[in-house]
Amino acid sequence: MNLQQLRYVVATADAGTMTGAAAACHVAQPALSRAVRALERELGLSLFRRDGRRVAITDEGRAVVAAARRALGEVALIEGLAGRVARQTTVTVAATPTIQADLGSGLLGEFRQRYPHFPVRLLHCPSAEAVGEAVADGRADAGVCDLPVSGDLVELPFETREVVLIAPPGADLPDPVPMASVAALPLIVPTRGDRRRGIEAMVAGAGVELRVGFESDERSSWIPAVLAGFGGCLWYRAQGAEAAALGARVMGLDPPMRLSIGVVHREEHLAPPVAGLVRLARERTSPPE
Repeated sequence: MNLQQLRYVVATADAGTMTGAAAACHVAQPALSRAVRALERELGLSLFRRDGRRVAITDEGRAVVAAARRALGEVALIEGLAGRVARQTTVTVAATPTIQADLGSGLLGEFRQRYPHFPVRLLHCPSAEAVGEAVADGRADAGVCDLPVSGDLVELPFETREVVLIAPPGADLPDPVPMASVAALPLIVPTRGDRRRGIEAMVAGAGVELRVGFESDERSSWIPAVLAGFGGCLWYRAQGAEAAALGARVMGLDPPMRLSIGVVHREEHLAPPVAGLVRLARERTSPPE
C-alpha cells in the first residue's frame, strides 16, 4: 500500500468513474485502474463495483476511503509543517446553493486564509438533508447547512439567520407579518426536501392549507418569481435585502423565525482539514440573537 494508491481511491470515490479520477490525478486511466485493483488485492476487499464506465463504492470501500482521507490529511499537515506541500489534500464540503453562494457566511473564506495549503471543493446538495447524506456516506468530509440534519452526525451551530417573507412589489402586508397572513399567500416553494417539509409544517401550524404559487428547486428562480407576482417566498434576511433592492417587499415574521447554520461531520477522528474547519466554526459560535 502506498500514498498514491490512497489518492487514487479517494479520487475514484469523488469522481464516480475511473476516467474522471485519472483526469483529476493527472494520470493515465489504465495506470490508475491497475493501482486501485492492486490495492484491492492487497487488502482482500472489493472497494468499488464496476457498472460500465461508472463505479459504485462498496460498504468496505466507504470505510477505506474515509481512512484514506484521514491519512492523506495527516500527510499533508506534515508536509505543510515542513514547508513543502508537494501534494495538496482537498477538503470536500457539502453545501446547499444558498450556503455555497456566500461561502458559508464567510466561514470557507476564513478557512482559505488560515489554511491555504488545503484546497476546498464544494459538493452541490439540493437540501440540508442531502448534505447530511453526503457527509454520512463519505462523499463529503464535512457539510455546512441548516440544522438539524438527520443521521448520526456531529452538529456544530455557528450562526443564526432570520427568516423573512419576501413578497411581490406593492403587497399590502404589515411588518412584521403574522404567520396566518403568510400562510394565506401563494408561496414559492421547493418541489421536495426538508425545506419544503419545513414550510408545510409552518403553514399547518397556522391552521391553513399551503397555497403553492410556484415550485422550483432552482433557488436562483425564487426572487424572479416573487417579482413576477407568483407569490411570496420565505428566505433569509440577506436574500431579502437583495430582493428589496429590486422592488420586492421584505417583512419579518410574527412570531420571529430563525434557523441555525452549522458544520456537520462524522463522529470519528478528524483529518487536519476538517479539524481546522471545525475549529474555525467553534471560534465563530456566538449565543443566538
